[in-house]
Amino acid sequence: MSGAAARPAVSVRSVNCPSCGAATAVRTFGHAVNVVCQSCHSILDAMDPGVTIVQEYTKAIRVEPLIPLGTRGKLRAGEKTIEYEVVGFQVRQIVVDGVTYQWREYLLFNPYREFRYLTEYAGHWNVVSTLDSLPDGGATPDGVGPRWSHGQRFRHFQTADATTVFVLGEFPWQIRAGEQATVVDYVAPPRLLSAEVSAGKEVTWSLGEYVDGRELWSALSLPGRPPSPEGVFADQPSPFAGRTAAMWRSAVWLIALAALLWIAHLVTAREKVAFAQTFTYDPRVAQEAFVTPIFDLDGRPTAVRIETSAPVDNQWIGVRYALVNDGTGDTLDFASEVSEYHGVEDGEAWTERSRRDAVTLPQVPPGRYFLRIEPAGDEGASARYDVRVIRDARTSLWFAVAVAFIVLPPIGATWRAMVFERRRWAESDHAPESD
Repeated sequence: MSGAAARPAVSVRSVNCPSCGAATAVRTFGHAVNVVCQSCHSILDAMDPGVTIVQEYTKAIRVEPLIPLGTRGKLRAGEKTIEYEVVGFQVRQIVVDGVTYQWREYLLFNPYREFRYLTEYAGHWNVVSTLDSLPDGGATPDGVGPRWSHGQRFRHFQTADATTVFVLGEFPWQIRAGEQATVVDYVAPPRLLSAEVSAGKEVTWSLGEYVDGRELWSALSLPGRPPSPEGVFADQPSPFAGRTAAMWRSAVWLIALAALLWIAHLVTAREKVAFAQTFTYDPRVAQEAFVTPIFDLDGRPTAVRIETSAPVDNQWIGVRYALVNDGTGDTLDFASEVSEYHGVEDGEAWTERSRRDAVTLPQVPPGRYFLRIEPAGDEGASARYDVRVIRDARTSLWFAVAVAFIVLPPIGATWRAMVFERRRWAESDHAPESD
């Protein structure tokens, strides 16, 4: 005979409420300490054969559970999937800075397993179980330092006084409306470590794990859809966890590859002088644009650097260029400027010098070219200036652009992850300061 067939049937009995006479089923017979009448919501003593009233609701606050009592379904419990039944429901609340926050707890029962709980706040769900062993640091949740449990480091999130405001169903402990306990929460997403300290200083530790509402609805075969989650919950796993680090690792490899290509480019670039000539700028003579002799830019399309230099002294020379393909007429316009000024001001000598300027044109096709040159400058002495055209020039602009494109995605992901964590901790006792 199999073990499942040998198990005795779970006994279910009903009790009549002394207050309203309604019959209330007791599903956890042998475990239930309190049962809440589903009709008048009076709390009954299930351990008393006479079923006495522990607390009577004259003005019951009616709250409809999202998950009806008696709902059954299979939930993950570690590596196993276990069937549970919803037998109890309570609403609890805390008040922080004058604002009331309520959450709901569902008691799950399996006659051959320990009780478990489902908690829900603003559409965020946790499957919770009571810890069999204490976390590191002892039983009492003193202070706001981290705690360790199950090999994880949990950060203190919040300490608050919780009040039970509504109960329904049955519970394996004494429960009262208005009952208070101090709740201390620690987080290590997707887990929530909690300690409840009762008025009698009894401490109960539990461990919750975040679960998606859609997964829960499917497991319990509930109709419709679960409520949409609002905000970021204490132990809600970040959608960026792990992904941001992976993106940065990929970025490092891509930057390393780009750096190797850049170094190879610097080493192999020919830096061939395709044209070089010295010209004279004379401000006393009307300066007109002129063209240079034709020169060859051979090989494959590569960067071309045009250098302008002049030994100017307290003057400047500006040159407007046009690199013209003699065969196609394609033109690339650009400009350069060189200058040098010096003097003495308040007894201190100063110098501003930029006697050399260079403009790099990327990916210029091979062909026969000439330069159209139009100089300008200060009125004063004439000055010579040198023009050089370098074929297959070294350039680092593409490497800088590549690095920028590589790091932008992980920077964006890191920023979004920081915003997500900021929203999480905004609801804690350690909320970040506002900017």
